[in-house]
Amino acid sequence: MKTSKKRQAYQDMIDDRQFYSVGEALDIFSKSKSKNFDESIDIAINLGIDAGKSDENVRGSVALPNSLGKDIKLAVFTDSSNEKEAKDNGADFVGLEELAEEFKKDNIKVDLVIASQSAMKIVGQLGQILGPKGLMPSPKNGTVTDNIGQAVKEAKSGKVLFKNDKGGIIHGCIAKVSFDENQVSENLNVLIDEVKRLKPASTKGVYIKDIFISSTMGPGLKLNAGDYI
Repeated sequence: MKTSKKRQAYQDMIDDRQFYSVGEALDIFSKSKSKNFDESIDIAINLGIDAGKSDENVRGSVALPNSLGKDIKLAVFTDSSNEKEAKDNGADFVGLEELAEEFKKDNIKVDLVIASQSAMKIVGQLGQILGPKGLMPSPKNGTVTDNIGQAVKEAKSGKVLFKNDKGGIIHGCIAKVSFDENQVSENLNVLIDEVKRLKPASTKGVYIKDIFISSTMGPGLKLNAGDYI
């Protein structure tokens, strides 16, 4: 069966009105998965926030208990006293003014930027470069910190950054289709617990409205948000 027909066949099996457990979702994903690569399992959390209000935006980070195995390339803005610690923990690029110049010349491609507090004066000059790429360090997700070694170590081991989009939805990758049910559930619960902890004080009504998970090639399935409140 061709991939498109196979995917459609499983899509036709899905009841949009039904809630699925993690185990049921994994069973469907495993049947519709590609033979060519280990697909990702993504999550979408629909929040009852007003994303147009800055004080209701949700942004944070979490270290997943089960690593996704992705090789994260990261740059660290800090002074020479932290350089060895950053590199020993896996930082790909470390520096201050010279590193900033490399970003300005578009010579560096990274997935994450971490900065010590004292380096933010330099990093702030890169706002127009880092901002649009979602790379601007922030204390809210732990990327502005003076504990450089720990921050780099967590990022390299699979720390996930998240923030809601303009529609109030948080998107992220939480697992691989090859993970077992316990591994997926552990990562899912850790992320949702952190999202709950970051609930804005001004938010009224239902905070977590809907939760969907999907695989790269598979359908999107709705979980019972009530199970995670």
